[in-house]
Amino acid sequence: MARDRASRPEARSLRLFAAFEVPDVAQDAIDEAIGSLRERFPAARWVPRENRHVTLTFPGQTWPRLRGWVEEQVAAVASSTPPIPTRLTSIGAFPGGRRARVVWAGVDDADGRLAGLAGGLDEALAEEFPPESRPYAAHCTVARSDPPLHLDEGDLDATLRPVAFTVGRVVLFRSHLRRPAPRYEPIAVFPLRAPSGRG
Repeated sequence: MARDRASRPEARSLRLFAAFEVPDVAQDAIDEAIGSLRERFPAARWVPRENRHVTLTFPGQTWPRLRGWVEEQVAAVASSTPPIPTRLTSIGAFPGGRRARVVWAGVDDADGRLAGLAGGLDEALAEEFPPESRPYAAHCTVARSDPPLHLDEGDLDATLRPVAFTVGRVVLFRSHLRRPAPRYEPIAVFPLRAPSGRG
């Protein structure tokens, strides 16, 4: 009986994360910047355009009973955060160009407002999910590779047009792990606080 209950869809955990989307004009700039890298390293796992996003917090495995609570917490943080202007910056890699396991497009956070949003989400969810211990670095992952790629300085100097855009909402995604790439299902959208007008 216990096995039957565990096999029900409502008993399975959900793999959740909160992120903001990368608009088409910025996606176009990323495609231009990584074109030569894709040609040189076709075996890397290049993230499909529709999967690109900038993660803010990653609760990960979430029991269905907590989904409503997670949505409430994300909604509360989003509604208290004004829209955040940002722009693309550069192409980079983790942990570094010589052993690049992740290639990313950087997103400007000079004033720390994106880090503040991410930290606010971590704090709001801390009752059920351990906060991220590493400093927040806003980036859009474009490729992963194992074994790591060996990139030179020229690769990381690839021109990325500094396309400006505004983060106006947080999206809660459910990740469905599958091959060749996961599918990210948006399950809730939370607008950031609208600027107050003067009457």
